[in-house]
Amino acid sequence: MAESEVMLRRVPSRSSWQRVRKARPHLLLSRRGRRRFGVLTRGELRRLRRRLLRAHALGGDWKLGVPAGAHVAVKCKIRTRSRPGSRSQPTPSVPPVPCTRVGSCSLLNPRNHSTPQSRAGRRVLKVSPNITQPTLDLGSGRVLLMLPPGEGFTFSGICRVTCIYGQLEIYGHIIKQGQPPQDVFSVYTHSYLTINGVPYSEPEKSKKGIRREIRALLKPYMKLDDRNWVVRYFPPLGSILILERLQTRLVDFLRTYKCASYVLLQENILVRDNSEFVALNKIGIRRQKRKKGICLSESGLCALEELISVSCVDGCPVILLCGACDIGKSTFSRILINHLLNSIPGVDYLECDLGQTEFTPPGCISLLNITEPLLGPPYTHQRKPQKMVYFGKTNCHNEYENYIEIVKYVFRDYKREFPLIINTMGWVSGDGLLLLVDLIRVLSPNYVVQLTSDRSEPMQPLTSEFVELTDGLYTKSKIKRYRGFEIPEFGDSLGFAEEEKESSPVPVFTGHILLTVYSEFLSSKNEKNRGKYNRIFRDLAVLGYLSQLMLPVTEPLCPLHSLTPYQVPFNAVAIRVTHADVAPTHILYAMNASWVGLCKIVDDMKGYTRGPILLAQNPICDCLGFGICRGIDMDKRLYHILTPLPPEELRTVNCLLVGTISIPHCIFKNQPGTEGTVPYVTRDYNLKLLGASEKIGEREYRNILPRHKSRQRRK
Repeated sequence: MAESEVMLRRVPSRSSWQRVRKARPHLLLSRRGRRRFGVLTRGELRRLRRRLLRAHALGGDWKLGVPAGAHVAVKCKIRTRSRPGSRSQPTPSVPPVPCTRVGSCSLLNPRNHSTPQSRAGRRVLKVSPNITQPTLDLGSGRVLLMLPPGEGFTFSGICRVTCIYGQLEIYGHIIKQGQPPQDVFSVYTHSYLTINGVPYSEPEKSKKGIRREIRALLKPYMKLDDRNWVVRYFPPLGSILILERLQTRLVDFLRTYKCASYVLLQENILVRDNSEFVALNKIGIRRQKRKKGICLSESGLCALEELISVSCVDGCPVILLCGACDIGKSTFSRILINHLLNSIPGVDYLECDLGQTEFTPPGCISLLNITEPLLGPPYTHQRKPQKMVYFGKTNCHNEYENYIEIVKYVFRDYKREFPLIINTMGWVSGDGLLLLVDLIRVLSPNYVVQLTSDRSEPMQPLTSEFVELTDGLYTKSKIKRYRGFEIPEFGDSLGFAEEEKESSPVPVFTGHILLTVYSEFLSSKNEKNRGKYNRIFRDLAVLGYLSQLMLPVTEPLCPLHSLTPYQVPFNAVAIRVTHADVAPTHILYAMNASWVGLCKIVDDMKGYTRGPILLAQNPICDCLGFGICRGIDMDKRLYHILTPLPPEELRTVNCLLVGTISIPHCIFKNQPGTEGTVPYVTRDYNLKLLGASEKIGEREYRNILPRHKSRQRRK
């Protein structure tokens, strides 16, 4: 149909009524709509014309009377005024969902979604034609949201999500009807999360059966009028979910500290004040643009599909993730874990990144079995690992061999019952690349997922041939293992036999499949603020671990200084500072008010009568947990340790390790309830004293040379 047949020409001598009357034959409006033209005001006529032209832009043919025209005609009939005496009702901003078929059941037909007139005791709705995701404020910190299939709801904030009807997808994890609610953390320190409506097969039920089922499922959450409203505006094959205000011990604990509470708050951005914004703001979330959410590239989707099919069909592959800093390794691993948990009961995870750990405080190499989805950043899902070693530093500079030995020690506990995902450091240049070659050769993964991006420098493709022919920092290449020559007659007989490969505690490198993924994940980090962000994330991980000290939600929240610590005798544990050489006379000063790893070594401490007991070198031993040495009693020769570990595990602890991981400053400065001088906090501190610098264990050689030699070097 030509555009001139629908567009209304503006002629000064033609009134608004004449323009609408001329357009009426083309629009096929109902008789009731025609009768009401006489009572429309000028503003209502302008809004009507705007709606008709907007509907025409959707591609409807008014002469044939297709559903698009009927849909707009229905919307034009909805009024915002109610009769006198009718009770006031909330006015959620929701539209009827258009249908692509004529004569279908009432749930799919837009004609049955309209409310022609307001009746006594019946809700009057104000419809917005731009919103296709109806929301309803249920009160008591709950909001109902309906998602059509294939649409997403990107938001910021924290909430608890319950799927009432249909299927949802969050961060790769599928939440089906009847499953327990999930706590979702969509904070601005990471990419925002999106709740997607997952298409499902059409249920083999009549329209009355679907209505009856939806009303029965919603009965514990809302009244009859609200249930009827949900049924009336339910999108075809859509999903119904309830968003609730989230209140957990972790959230309450983080909100008590100013250094962490701002992470859970919303950004102060001026947005349109509508009914949806008000309802969502009551539970602490806000709708965001879809482009701010997590987006996977085509290469990422292809890699996910291949890894999922291999893990669910062929067995238990070992998958290693590598790439530069802040390129999206952790985000990709969470999405992969969530996708795998949709099909298999568990996924194993080996953490080799010392600075930005996923499930433990920083400075650890750990092995975990994941059975629950990951719906937030690392500090929201701190978990107890199967095996863990406390390295004590956020990097492994000048300690490469010790780092590799610890990785091998932890990897020996992998039972090969589930797929294994290995996370590596973002140090991929110079010695970091050679160390990564060592890890690939030692761990022998089946797949290497290499993430690249325009934000990072180009990286050498880690193909199987490159790893075989490159010397690492700890291992040698294939040519040097054969002492510089190969014998063609023997072929691969110089390698390990099959029985030798199976009996070896560490797998023998036999090649891998390289999957290159182009990363499109958003990141607020850059070269200038990366160090600041990493310190904040490490402090949040420590606070997330310390939140386990809090009692259940029913009990009042207690500050850390009010908790009773454990008393540990000097002669019951050995101590060691892992990152620096400390004189024995100063070892207790280093222990006091420090973050300590609670470890278990092979040696027995029963033979020692007095203490403290000092270790000569850093041990490779199991770490059971962490704590704070909040004080030392020199008279009774006791350490006072504050830790969430249970007493049955503390009985096996016989070693305390101190590393570079520090307690967040907010714990000392912002303890609620303290009065007067705060312990361990002072301004009378001289950084020029030996050992008082922040660079503990690092020496500066530039001031050692005489002045005349340093001047010669400058010339």
